[in-house]
Amino acid sequence: MLRRHARAACTALATAGMVLAGLQTGSATAAQPSPGTGPGVRSAAQALGAAEARPELLAAMGRDLGLSRAQAERRLVNEAEAGATAARLRDRLGGSFAGAWVAGAESGSLTVATTRASDLAAIRAAGAEASLVRHGLPALERAKAALDRAATADAPVRYVDVRANALVVEETRAGAGARLVAATGVPAELVRVVRSAEAPRPLYDLRGGDAYYMGGGGRCSVGFPVTRGTTQGFATAGHCGRAGQTTSGYNQVAQGSFQASVFPGNDMAWVATNSSWTSTPYVKGAGGANVQVTGSVLQPVGASVCRSGSTTGWHCGTIQQHNTSVTYAEGTITGVTRTTVCAEPGDSGGSYISGSQAQGVTSGGSGNCSSGGTTYFQPLNPILSNYGLTLKTAGSDPGPGPGPGEPEPGGTWKAGTVYAAGATVTYGGSTYRCLQGHQAQAGWEPPNVPALWQRV
Repeated sequence: MLRRHARAACTALATAGMVLAGLQTGSATAAQPSPGTGPGVRSAAQALGAAEARPELLAAMGRDLGLSRAQAERRLVNEAEAGATAARLRDRLGGSFAGAWVAGAESGSLTVATTRASDLAAIRAAGAEASLVRHGLPALERAKAALDRAATADAPVRYVDVRANALVVEETRAGAGARLVAATGVPAELVRVVRSAEAPRPLYDLRGGDAYYMGGGGRCSVGFPVTRGTTQGFATAGHCGRAGQTTSGYNQVAQGSFQASVFPGNDMAWVATNSSWTSTPYVKGAGGANVQVTGSVLQPVGASVCRSGSTTGWHCGTIQQHNTSVTYAEGTITGVTRTTVCAEPGDSGGSYISGSQAQGVTSGGSGNCSSGGTTYFQPLNPILSNYGLTLKTAGSDPGPGPGPGEPEPGGTWKAGTVYAAGATVTYGGSTYRCLQGHQAQAGWEPPNVPALWQRV
């Protein structure tokens, strides 16, 4: 008898890829369709299924973010449209782009930062607030990379705070941040050192989401169900197990084994399951209800995100920073996203989701779900790309496709490929540049989804 495993967990994350289409600065008006016209062309909110959120997700957002159901619905739509707008502005501004973020209870305002005064008018014309800052993202990211190479557990967390236009170093021991900056030669003007009691650690003990058990002992959470060819499986955290280690499911039935795992450095892994298990496009929501996953478009700083785990269940918060580096006792991991979502030991490996868009898998954190905490997730798209996995999704609309007798468009774009922002493809004789990182799927062909692709 085939067992259907639909127990994953709730995710989130994304590089600042947003641009405000129809969101009026400082207000929360309904987002208007992204640029682009013609049959099959859909707004960002339509393409990402933002208006079709399940009641369980909206209820959790209400509980954890203090929103009414209507506010939660508007927030998801606004965040989808803001992400597309910021992505287009980032593409247009190039090297002067210094980050973007949403704000307000309904994410009704988008701010885009630039180092070039001549960009301000274009940002405002797109419907966003403009911020003129001193440091561009490339300089701040290069400085962070230098700090990452020399960091110790006394300065365990480093990230670029786009809202403050600064590289932040959190220190747990006085002077650790200053010593790190001095040792690397990073200009002090780029860095803001803050004292923190946070001591991030992988959440090893009990594992969250829909639980699975490792053959050598311990428990983790399913992140997102995936496929690789005809093989069923799921993405999870690398610190949960090593290649070859066997697993059993939430019901203690033999399940599969780890195929690949990276930790530290990153925190990613995937498990291939046996024929008793079937991948489904769901995350386990409040009360065990299924929350659909429709894609993997990363969301911007400030966006809402929810997480599911076997220890603490379903909780929501916001994305604080992308591309954060964290030094655990086991070593440094880079490229994770920092969030305000709480978690506890046992929630590791579980999924973060924003609306219906998969974001990543739980890596570690500090605090708890009684007093609050900070957590970090490994973004999902790199896991899919590194291991050749396809995210299991629901509700894909294949779009109109070619008419009777018309040839297939052809080109290099291919469903199932993970595209990073800036990647270029050809489709139907035209060239397109990716605006927001995602795994391509039928219905998201470049001409139909201007939220994800810009014709060049």
